[in-house]
Amino acid sequence: MTPREFLDILHVAERLKDTPRHCTTSKRRTESVAEHSWRVSLMAMLLAREFPDVDMGRVMRMCLIHDLGECFTGDIPVFRKTDADRDKEDALLDQWVRTLPEGVSEDLAALYEEMNAQQTAEARLYKALDKLEAVIQHNESPIDTWEPHEYELNLTYAFKAVSFSPWLKELRQAIYEDTEKKIRETGVRTD
Repeated sequence: MTPREFLDILHVAERLKDTPRHCTTSKRRTESVAEHSWRVSLMAMLLAREFPDVDMGRVMRMCLIHDLGECFTGDIPVFRKTDADRDKEDALLDQWVRTLPEGVSEDLAALYEEMNAQQTAEARLYKALDKLEAVIQHNESPIDTWEPHEYELNLTYAFKAVSFSPWLKELRQAIYEDTEKKIRETGVRTD
């Protein structure tokens, strides 16, 4: 890869810094996709000792690249994203990845294939962390920024994704308790 090719990749990835996500930060600022990807990667790094049999470097790479397709489509929240949206994002991402320098293109394509297949411990862990980070961020954002359906979503989302790991199930339960407390303390009813 030449320095120019390297810079070209970074210029595309930089778009994620300006790509807003649905969620806000604790201080009400709209979160960017890049911020989300950074924290999912940080979560993976911090869990290396909890998952000693998992290639955490590989998980961190998955976390870093998992939303690169949103450079081309923007972020569409999971509860609004259609199969057509997913297909478009995947096609645009694949088209871009195929233009990358030899080696980089193959490495990214292999990671995306593994991530999509969800057959390895690394892929399952990345996916669980991606979902958990979204719920954690919602708990950190002011509750008046939540849409009505997000009260239930924050109580139910990601339980299936963590089912393979006792540690992650315990984490999801702690996040659930945080959500219940936030809702209870604000007096919002979800029933």
